[in-house]
Amino acid sequence: MKRNRDETVGEGKEEKNKRKMEIVWQTPAHPSQKQDYIFHNGKRHVRPYYFEFVSHVNKRWDGKTILDLFAQEFRGRSRDYYESAVKCGRIQVDGENVPVSYIVKRCQKISHFLHRHEPPVMAWDVDILQNEPDVLTVCKPASVPVHPCGQYRKNTVLGILQAEHGLAPLYPIHRLDRLVSGLLIMAKNPAKADIFRQHIEAGLLQKQYIAKVVGVFPEGEQVVDANVDYNAREGRSTAEVGISNGETTLKGKAACTKFTRISTNGTHSIVLCEPITGRTHQIRVHLQCTGHPIANDMLYLSCNVIDRSTLGTTADRAAALSDSPPEANCENHNEEYKYCGEDFSIDPMCTHCPNLAPNGYDGHEEGLWLHCVRYTGPDWDYECPYPDWASLS
Repeated sequence: MKRNRDETVGEGKEEKNKRKMEIVWQTPAHPSQKQDYIFHNGKRHVRPYYFEFVSHVNKRWDGKTILDLFAQEFRGRSRDYYESAVKCGRIQVDGENVPVSYIVKRCQKISHFLHRHEPPVMAWDVDILQNEPDVLTVCKPASVPVHPCGQYRKNTVLGILQAEHGLAPLYPIHRLDRLVSGLLIMAKNPAKADIFRQHIEAGLLQKQYIAKVVGVFPEGEQVVDANVDYNAREGRSTAEVGISNGETTLKGKAACTKFTRISTNGTHSIVLCEPITGRTHQIRVHLQCTGHPIANDMLYLSCNVIDRSTLGTTADRAAALSDSPPEANCENHNEEYKYCGEDFSIDPMCTHCPNLAPNGYDGHEEGLWLHCVRYTGPDWDYECPYPDWASLS
């Protein structure tokens, strides 16, 4: 629509900026596209985009002002930012602008419209292994989440497959942690996904992983039968060995993993891992129990490991920092990235611009030396090639 000169007389600077930005809000209905990605210094970045985060007022939030709610519950940004966001309509209640003193009520819809910066992932391809009529198998790169979660939406296996191969919808039948690589099986329709689900619930799946661990792993099959207790607040699990009795109760869930050494060079060993159960971080914490943790797993390396520069990398550190306030991390998370207007437009309210990565990401991350190599069911068998680190030479 054309605007005449009289219509712009007296128009404030803020209104002019809003009109000039031509914001397009994206929703989950917007598919990922090739042009959404920027490759820089071995990382796959996502061009920042505008997105509506939606939540609903729970019991703890009920009765708080909209400003106090965001300032107390979402500490990644300052109170001043949230005050400005409410005043300019970037934060709304039930689709309406409200004053900063507005008191929220149970079940109301809270919308936060913002300039979203996703954390980068390693720039490896998502290699397609088998593309069948009902099933797709891929080799998932380390550092890439399987599906949208947390700060990740487009930088996911599902997002990348949709953008680069037009493959959607897909239904992952199992999950791999973000830092784990290897075989990922996805159904192409709900009916096939339901068949896989029935196999899983009936305990008909056999899973195999390989890991590169510290030291000379013993020969012969080693079985670790220890409960696994996951602490979501700390983001790690602990193993519990023993029997519950009147005085002692094991908090964790029953877990069992079989290990077999494949090779060793005297410093590291490649170990075949066969989890009988599927608990959070089960293989990682059970290998720690054997005294041979994954060699670059800083979350579970033995306490007596001192020289971390040679034995490990900070595989979990970036994930832990990604939700931290900006002041929690002062390292150069930009990896010498220099802002380019052709990459994306600066949002004057964004607390991450002009960087590509969000605040809290330090940029120093490698994949975990844990790789899924095989899944077997009653009438199917899928495999994935070994990674380069599995060769001990």
